Amino acid sequence: MSAYQQGRVPILLLKEGATETKGEDARKNSFAAVKLIAQVIRSSLGPRGMDKMLVGSTGDVTITNDGSTILKEIDVEHPVAKMMVEVAKSVDNEAGDGTKSVVVLAGSLIENAEELINKDVHPTIVVEGYREASKKAIEFLKKISIEIDPKDKAFLSKISLTSMASKLVTTNSQVLSGIVIDAALNVAEELEKNKFKIDLDNIKVEKKVGASLHDSQLIQGIVMDKEIVHDGMPKKIEGAKIVLLNSALEIEKTKFDAKLDISSPDQMQNFLNEEERMLKSMVDKISASGANVVICQKGIDDIAQNYLAKAGIIALRRIKESDMSKLSKATGARIVTNTDELSKDDIGHAELVEERKVETDKWVFIEGCKNPKSVTILIRGGSKTLVDEAERSIHDALMAIKDVIEYPYVVVGGGASEAVVSRKLREWSASLASRKQLAVEKYADAVESIPLVLAENAGMSVIDTQAQLRTKSKEAGKARYGIDVFKGKIADLSSRDIYEPLSVKNQIINSATEAACLILRIDDIISAGAPKGGAPPPGGGGYGGMPEY
Repeated sequence: MSAYQQGRVPILLLKEGATETKGEDARKNSFAAVKLIAQVIRSSLGPRGMDKMLVGSTGDVTITNDGSTILKEIDVEHPVAKMMVEVAKSVDNEAGDGTKSVVVLAGSLIENAEELINKDVHPTIVVEGYREASKKAIEFLKKISIEIDPKDKAFLSKISLTSMASKLVTTNSQVLSGIVIDAALNVAEELEKNKFKIDLDNIKVEKKVGASLHDSQLIQGIVMDKEIVHDGMPKKIEGAKIVLLNSALEIEKTKFDAKLDISSPDQMQNFLNEEERMLKSMVDKISASGANVVICQKGIDDIAQNYLAKAGIIALRRIKESDMSKLSKATGARIVTNTDELSKDDIGHAELVEERKVETDKWVFIEGCKNPKSVTILIRGGSKTLVDEAERSIHDALMAIKDVIEYPYVVVGGGASEAVVSRKLREWSASLASRKQLAVEKYADAVESIPLVLAENAGMSVIDTQAQLRTKSKEAGKARYGIDVFKGKIADLSSRDIYEPLSVKNQIINSATEAACLILRIDDIISAGAPKGGAPPPGGGGYGGMPEY
């Protein structure tokens, strides 16, 4: 890129090899990237959406229709496409669901904005119209939402079943739904009356190939992927009294170089005896506290293991710090730094601690904790692909339940809420006298694209669906009628118990609008030149092209 002074002398602003795409070309480039990403995700939306087979560079195969996983696995290079992937990730982290919807909505917003820009509507006016429309959409969603009791298991079941309806594990959703709800309610912390907070880090998810999804279970405690350290220790203890240590049951080495001059065998024996005495002293203090299970974050010396076994105490070692925290919340034990500080108040309790064989591995189950604030979901399944997909489905369902318990408002799913919001936006746009009216109408069309994509993936006629949905939505007045993808028709989905969290819908609207507005304001793409001997910038220099999927 160069500029000319009056004397026609070129002024170079960019390094050699750098490229620039300006104006309409830059916009077209950005819009094409967004539309391509939306096209990849579009066919996976809804219960009738198709799965994607993703093959990694090492040959690993993942089969999923989880939007977040698909976008993580496809290695995009275009900067705008990367931005869309980041938006989907942020929605997944914040709401746990709605990653596909946010990409489809953003793609529709960009596609509709492109039509207006081609008719000489300035991008800034489109951006302003979109922002105002998103605020109104949030208002309309709140008005049509339903407040629920966050402890109502029956209604929470409707939410989790709706979340799992589009997953590979939908045939086992009843079993998994019950596990998810019980786990979430176990770790829910009541801040004040009917106001809760849930930290999903307190729910440990362990998965093991074997058996079937029906054998998945909720453990009222913690499952450790560890073996008991010594064969002489008991394999099962009922009425367990548990000590959590974050220091080693070993003789620590000095932190500085030290030398011991030993001149006789007696001195050597005394030295070894003293080490043994110190280790026995540590074990005696544990035994005196009444504990019969020791879980250590660091190592346990072989001599200490022997003394623990003689005392009939179960021991586990090298436990992750995060698992120690979960164990503390589950059993009520305090994490102790030194055995000298150990008291009866530091001891946790569980009905059962037992080593069991799970397939070919030995795991330790700590069960029957009273009012545990940390629990474990153990997922079983016939193949690694199925177990991995079940883990993703359970994560999404947990996030949906968390969203509803923390913000107890829901809307009817299946595109019913989008149909009403779209209609209300069109009615509101008539009150705008400026060109923003056009942008709001296009925004309404984009919101309506969600139920239309659901219908398309269910094999329904998009044109007929659009006409029928608008009619039914207007007649009902409330957000009830949406796409029944299993019967291939418009139906009252509130009677089918299809509900989604309001907070997820809000997140989808906000994130898609922000992403679209950000992209609409780009009119110049400047890419640095490739390093010497390196590859050219992705997208064909200046991002002139996008890979076709």
